[in-house]
This record gives sequence, structure tokens and C-alpha cells, in this order.
Amino acid sequence: MSNYDIIDHNKQAIDKCRPLEGDMLKQTQDYYRVGTTWTSNAIEGNTLTESETKVLLEDGLTVGGKPLKYTYEAIGHGKAYDYMFTLIKSDTITLNNILMLHRLFYQGIDSENAGVFRKQPIFVSGTDYVFPLPEELPEKMAALEQWIKSERDKYHPVEFAALLHLKFVTIHPFIDGNGRTARLLCNLALIQKGYLPVIVPPIYKLDYNGYIRKYQTIGDSKPFVDFIAEQENETQREMMRLLHIEK
Repeated sequence: MSNYDIIDHNKQAIDKCRPLEGDMLKQTQDYYRVGTTWTSNAIEGNTLTESETKVLLEDGLTVGGKPLKYTYEAIGHGKAYDYMFTLIKSDTITLNNILMLHRLFYQGIDSENAGVFRKQPIFVSGTDYVFPLPEELPEKMAALEQWIKSERDKYHPVEFAALLHLKFVTIHPFIDGNGRTARLLCNLALIQKGYLPVIVPPIYKLDYNGYIRKYQTIGDSKPFVDFIAEQENETQREMMRLLHIEK
């Protein structure tokens, strides 16, 4: 069986337990809200632990001894995650959706640049890739929006989600927060098609970034697509364990 065959088999098993309701629904949403927020921020250097992220998001309690920016990143990501789920029944992803995801995440950190295309060139450590200039961004993002609309149904949903992540992060339209927005977009594409959000553990940071760089330098998307498929499989296995579904 291919990765996609396994993923779709697992999805069918999980779908039999849907719709989740009551406490189980809330527990599931909270579980991924904390998990995706913690891991996505940790990949970018935020040192809040999973427990600290949980306390911050669910109890509203701040964490002493950590930079205030880390708190804003966690709170902002939680808001963007909540917005992501308001789009779950939509069949598309628009440029306005993308801008809103970034705005919600970045508002507490830098309100002037939240949900706004960057106005200066950027350089990312660890890669020689030359990102688009600011004046190129409107056209690049409009083309991405059109690609989503016209090409989505040509791919398996997991492959599409991974490619969307790659295309977005290679444009890098914002001054900061591009990686977290890319992961939110990836998960938005997944949940709209009934798949589970992907959680990228921080221990895979080097592999994750390496696969992105490979796409940006030689155009090879397969390693990253395979990586996202593996993480989707892991998320499904964990959900099956929580729901007591036999493999």
C-alpha cells in the first residue's frame, strides 16, 4: 500500500466515529490547538514548553521568565488556529484567508505588518535561495490563489496541502511568520477535505527545513510531500489510539 492508501484507510476508520460531539469534540480541538501551536512556534525558536503553551491558551496564564514575544506568538497562533476552523466547510482558500491567518497570528507582535506584504527584501539563514522582491509579491500571491482554485482537485489532498505549504513559504510574502502561516495553510487544506491537522515535532526541524530548501534549490518537492504524508499518518495513528480504533 502507498502512503496515500494507508492514510485514506485510516481516514475511513476515523470517519466512522464522526461526527465527534460534546466533550470528545472539545478535547480533540483543544488537543490539536495546543499541539500545533507549541510545535509550530518551537520550530521557529520559541522556547515555551507544551505544558506552558497549554496553560497559556486554555487558562490565560502567562509564563514567567520567558520573552513576552513568545506569549504573543502562542496567543496569536491560537487565534489563527480558531479562524482556520471557521473555514473548514469552505471548498477553497483565498488570498484574504491567507492575509487573515497572518494578521491574527502577528497582530500582537507587530500590528503594522500583520497581514500585510513585506516592504523590503528578505534573506533567510541556511539557504542561498533568492526570495521574490516586494514589488513582485502581489502578482506571486495572486498566482498562488489562482493555482489553489484551478489545480487543487488534481492532487491527493495530502499532496496538495504539502505543495501549498512549499509554494507559499517559497514566496515568503511577510516580514516574519511565514513558516507558521505556511503550516496553518497546510492544515487548513487538510481539514477542509476531512483529514487531520499535521503536527511537525521540533525534533524534525532539520529534516523539515532541509526538504524545503531542496524544493527551493532544485525544485524537488517529493521529499517534503512524503514527509507531510508521514506526519499525517502519525497524527491519524494517535487519533485512532485516542478513539480506541484498532489498526
